[in-house]
Amino acid sequence: MSLNYIKNFYEGCVKPPTVIGQFHTLFFGSIRIFFLGVLGFAVYGNEVLHFICDPDKREVNLFCYNQFRPITPQVSFSALQLVIVLVPGALFHLYAACKSINQECILQKPIYTIIYILSVLLRISLAAIAFWLQIYLFGFQVKSLYLCDARSLGENMNIRCMVPEHFEKTIFLIAINTFTTITILLFVAEIFEIIFRRLYFPFRQ
Repeated sequence: MSLNYIKNFYEGCVKPPTVIGQFHTLFFGSIRIFFLGVLGFAVYGNEVLHFICDPDKREVNLFCYNQFRPITPQVSFSALQLVIVLVPGALFHLYAACKSINQECILQKPIYTIIYILSVLLRISLAAIAFWLQIYLFGFQVKSLYLCDARSLGENMNIRCMVPEHFEKTIFLIAINTFTTITILLFVAEIFEIIFRRLYFPFRQ
């Protein structure tokens, strides 16, 4: 493997061709990973063990917790969302590295520019779908009490359950929704940056 290939791999695969893309990948993406890895698991860790219902029976607690949290935990969905959104960009940069396409070529040649813009549009679509699923599954707020429909267990009434650390989980949901919104806005801004640079600041051979 030659030194030029390694150089092209670093330039084409590690660094996006735009300033906004580099900011999102190297800085903002790192903040999201840190937030999920440290704060997310700290808030949602062992949640099922602290989810208590009245009556406090193991089978009732597990049944109601599965009803309360269809995907366990919420931080896993957020991590999966982050990975899925980054996949199109990673595939493009891998293709650029294999073809020895550097940053200048991506913005110089229309075909590469179009492919990169399409990858950004795909990321926007995936982020929007994940954002909708996140709101549909988890909402914007976690309440302290959850009413569980336990009729299938032979109970004649709804069972009240205590949700642990509901305030911290609400803050986490707001932060994740804010991160997703900023991500979509950065992707849109990246497209405008590419168009602006091609129209007004073309690269010279």
